[in-house]
Amino acid sequence: MAEGSPDWARRIRALREARGLSQAGATEEMRKHSDKQLPDSDHLIRRWKAWERGENQPGPQYAPLIAATLGTVTSSLFPPTTRPDSGDLLAITGMDTLEIVSRLHASDVNEATLDGLRITVDKLCSEYASQSPVGLVSEGRQWLRRMVEMQEQRLSFRQRRDTLELAGWLALLVGCLENDLGDRRSAEATRRAALSLGKEVGSPGILGWAHEMRAWFALTSNDFRGVIAASEAGVVAAGNHSVAVQLIAQEAKAYARMGRQDDMVRALERGRVLLDSMPYPENTDNHFVVDPLKFDFYAMDCYRHVGDDRLARGLAEEVIRGGTDYNGRERSPMRIAEARITLGVAAAREGDLEEAVEHGNRALSASRKSLPSLAMVSQDLADVLSSRYGNESEARDYLERLRGIQGSR
Repeated sequence: MAEGSPDWARRIRALREARGLSQAGATEEMRKHSDKQLPDSDHLIRRWKAWERGENQPGPQYAPLIAATLGTVTSSLFPPTTRPDSGDLLAITGMDTLEIVSRLHASDVNEATLDGLRITVDKLCSEYASQSPVGLVSEGRQWLRRMVEMQEQRLSFRQRRDTLELAGWLALLVGCLENDLGDRRSAEATRRAALSLGKEVGSPGILGWAHEMRAWFALTSNDFRGVIAASEAGVVAAGNHSVAVQLIAQEAKAYARMGRQDDMVRALERGRVLLDSMPYPENTDNHFVVDPLKFDFYAMDCYRHVGDDRLARGLAEEVIRGGTDYNGRERSPMRIAEARITLGVAAAREGDLEEAVEHGNRALSASRKSLPSLAMVSQDLADVLSSRYGNESEARDYLERLRGIQGSR
């Protein structure tokens, strides 16, 4: 590949190789996803080679076919060049956080105040992946308390509904953070509160995410049938909200752990097609938005668990690249930690203990952790190390460190 080739060209090649496809094989797979007649094989192979060299970006006819062939989402390969800006609180509303709080206490709730609340909630939800859960959960609870107190004020019907909906999103955030900190009992109570708010305001998104939390709690407790039940109920409740994709992904993860690989593959494809049909999200940092890059993350977990190391490794490398900005800063440390565990599992199975333990330790040292998630995924590496390298000091040291994290859940 030529130096300076666009990222989409590199990703096409990387994902093709991860799936073990030749360029000719990839073009034949393309035909399976097309409902129209495609050009002859020689022509398609020349085009595929040109795409991998980055000579011309595929147009709307070919882009979704390439994505389907590679098992990913079109806008993950070819994201829009410009993205909507969620905006700055002061610029949009003319108020800073202090003034918003002052207006809430003074019962001076107008449209600008509500806009300020919406931006504040979006900001908090966007900080989930990178901020300390201890500080963020405290701030989330403070804002949630303010919104509950607002219900005692004289609000119009629409204002009351809007603030209750914002409270529902905040409750989901607080519940996720409580779970990350290992407080499952509080997380479940907060999840139920969010579910109740979602029902009261009729929000498919809040309802879907409340079910998704239930599915996630079940997955990290090895209750795989519970995952499937929660996912199926959540998809019905979520309607057209993107959370339906994550619910289907949780279902796929459960199938992978149950040894039902065919069901896993079908679930992943169902989720991929659904996400591919959705518009590109306005704010991909918001925890309750399913961004296209996240699909590779879902698939990575599934293929690691069923032992497809080449594909899992390739997807893990893409997750790390996608979660790191141009300055080398990790924008998605929790996703990257799980990707490193995946690389560690692949290395261990290939006989490289040193690389496996290095990846495992880097994952455990992540700047932002979800304790139940990290403990569950790290167990995959622990199982391989225990069975193959149980007498090696490096493996024993890693396993001891992991037990310390699992014990703090």
